[in-house]
Amino acid sequence: MSATPLVSVLFVCVHNAGRSQMAAGFLSQLAGDRIEVRSAGSIPGEQVNPAAVEAMREVGVDIAGRQPKLLTTEAVQASDYVITMGCGDACPVFPGKKYLDWALEDPAGKGVESVRPIRDEIKARVENLIGEIDAGQEA
Repeated sequence: MSATPLVSVLFVCVHNAGRSQMAAGFLSQLAGDRIEVRSAGSIPGEQVNPAAVEAMREVGVDIAGRQPKLLTTEAVQASDYVITMGCGDACPVFPGKKYLDWALEDPAGKGVESVRPIRDEIKARVENLIGEIDAGQEA
């Protein structure tokens, strides 16, 4: 197995405090070092959503130590896949990147009970994404 990741994925949401952090956590856990994972927000929050941290802890993924980051042009340029989650037109577009928009409910201000279904939807989409990336590498 090579030490170089096959592809890189950037998850983007407005505050980089919930959806994109959960997606990055799942992709890091499920793909290991095969895929380089980034996340960012167009208007980063102060901290990762505590309900998202708790919901992820329940399924064995620790995102407690993460900090929301500002979306940069460099992060988009360095990524093969750019997955947006409700950040609208804030994400710069570059040729040669694969852009996906995941319409997911924003967990901001919700309790852990309301975040669980969002978490589960994100996990299913990340698993599908890994399958798509793996299929693309075999082609």
